[in-house]
Amino acid sequence: MSGEPDGLEDRLRRFAAIWSRAVFPLTPTSSTRTEFEAQLLPLAERLSRALRAPAFQAAEGRAVGAALVAAHCTDPEALSRSLDCVDAYLVLYCGGDGDREALRSRSARLQHAMSAGYAQALRERTLAEQEAVAQAALRAQGVVAQALHATEARFRAVFEGAAIGIGIADLEGNILQVNGALMRMFGGGEQLVRGRNVKDWTHVDDAPQVWRLYDELVQGEREHYHVEKAFYRPDGTVLWTNLTVSLLRDADGDPQYQLALMEDTTERRLLNLRLRYEATHDALTGLPNRTLFFERLEKVLGAGEDQRFGLCYLDLDGFKTINDSLGHAAGDRLLVEVADRLQSCATAPGEMVARLGGDEFVALTTGPNAQREVDELAARIMNALLAPVRIDGRELTVRGSIGIVEGAAGERNAAEVLRSADITMYRAKSAGGNRFELADPEADARAITRHGLTTALPAALDRGEFFIEYQPLVHLGDGSVRGAEALVRWLHPQHGVLGPDRFIPLAEHTGLIVPLGRWVLEQSVRQAREWRARHADAERFRINVNLSPCQLTHPALVQDTVDILERAGVEPDALCLEVTESALIGADDDLLKPLRRLAEMGVDIALDDFGTGYSNLANLRRLPVSILKLDRSFTQSMQQFPADPVDLKIVEGIVSLAHSLDLAVTVEGVETGAQAEQLRILGCDTAQGWYYARPGPPERLHQLALADATG
Repeated sequence: MSGEPDGLEDRLRRFAAIWSRAVFPLTPTSSTRTEFEAQLLPLAERLSRALRAPAFQAAEGRAVGAALVAAHCTDPEALSRSLDCVDAYLVLYCGGDGDREALRSRSARLQHAMSAGYAQALRERTLAEQEAVAQAALRAQGVVAQALHATEARFRAVFEGAAIGIGIADLEGNILQVNGALMRMFGGGEQLVRGRNVKDWTHVDDAPQVWRLYDELVQGEREHYHVEKAFYRPDGTVLWTNLTVSLLRDADGDPQYQLALMEDTTERRLLNLRLRYEATHDALTGLPNRTLFFERLEKVLGAGEDQRFGLCYLDLDGFKTINDSLGHAAGDRLLVEVADRLQSCATAPGEMVARLGGDEFVALTTGPNAQREVDELAARIMNALLAPVRIDGRELTVRGSIGIVEGAAGERNAAEVLRSADITMYRAKSAGGNRFELADPEADARAITRHGLTTALPAALDRGEFFIEYQPLVHLGDGSVRGAEALVRWLHPQHGVLGPDRFIPLAEHTGLIVPLGRWVLEQSVRQAREWRARHADAERFRINVNLSPCQLTHPALVQDTVDILERAGVEPDALCLEVTESALIGADDDLLKPLRRLAEMGVDIALDDFGTGYSNLANLRRLPVSILKLDRSFTQSMQQFPADPVDLKIVEGIVSLAHSLDLAVTVEGVETGAQAEQLRILGCDTAQGWYYARPGPPERLHQLALADATG
């Protein structure tokens, strides 16, 4: 007990005391109850350690069950009471601060192991007793009457005192003698058992080999057999037993009697059934759980290519809001109601509903018309969710998103089917929810690729798979290069070069955008230092770096920017941070404070993609921006000649307003000389686009700058 935590020793002693009080009256032993309690204390300690062990140790439970038999606790009621004590008090006294649900599951498995160990030990003891009985009978035939009498007395003691049922019958099956334990198993007097014929005890659950083995034994073709067999009691209830039948031969070796040993396994069988049910059904809703659903789905998918299936994967829309606002108890009641409605939708043969966890449910249908039936099943589910659910005087609206997968068995395994359904369900949810979508292999492939990119992002940054290309910013007045925008790329080992549209949203979703953005800022500022060192007119060069909404709200934004500029030895006016217009719509002072601090230091702030959202021009006065970047949609409208006069007026008005507020105007997406000239006439200051240069390595920008200087 020295290895147990402080305080656990006393709890173990209390547990052992309760256990001994329950079992001692049924135990034929010369020990006192205090001595018997001391015998149970080490068993309690083994159960405690097994309960709290990192991995489940079935051997410990079996050893405890065997130890009970060794302690003469051979009355079947002793095992039942022991299991009751373990079930009621083991977690209470020995569980500590662990997860109660996990500990109760572990306790149930230990009870199962105890039952198995108890049965094994009892069986071994019984076979030993049986062998002793058989040997005594054989020896008795060759000794004098006094020895025969002594042997019969010993046999009678074993026969009557055995904890398991014993019966003797002749070769015709007529029962000649039974002991008290067997009579107690059947719940009646000796007259209800003795005198009957063995073959009267057939049961509908008898395995086919039971009576074949019996015939072989009475014909002398085998010496014994062991089976699990059920019997009907006189009151109609069922008795389950482990039955061992042996053949007794006379002095000449001819078959004479049959000896049956019965171990009552009814309680253990019920326990196993209960454990199986709990392991395969959801405790809250009573529906089959993920384990049972996967077993059924794998069976359906392995049924052959002529079998078809359909699966609906349902996730409730807005369930988290209900949990957060009304509490988990209300959420649980809602889940129970949804489960009842789903069960009412899937009542046809081959249909099944299960709860996978949380607010996720699945419905499965099988058959040659599964494609049509799964669509109908999804429609029934959506209709079943229409009616509000009333909880605590509130009417809650229930909506759900469903992903549907249908196909032939054998084409995919269960994990692949469920993954496709999950992806499709999220596609329905992304489309607004309260709808169902059919699985699309191409959409699945895109989602799997996105997931692969998401998981590969952290390692890609560590492995240096990102690089930066630069697109020049050109002054529309004199055509000189004034700087460049830094555009990050990912050189993926399998997918090649990926643009920011492929991975920046993923980086924002995972939070990796902060370290990635810091890396881009470091590399870009370092490159700006090199350009300024190599260019005669250093003050003209500025590096533009995009700032995501996630970076904008990061508390270390200002300090990181200051540190990067100081380490590189670059003045703040060499840097321009681009923030999208959508990120600043409705921005409060707290959100703008970091940008104001950076602007006060001399860092330019550009309002990117201006004109794509609900532009509040009056809001420009309170934003710490010095540059407006017009979205490329304005330049695209100028590709036709003559340009749309309305678009020209809009651009002219934006430029005029910007200049009146001392803001410079940069235009994106310039692809032709006509566009560039038109934008120059309208008064735009700088531009970028394929007309000047595509994004490329820093050396190309240096070459453009040199050509500009020499030209």
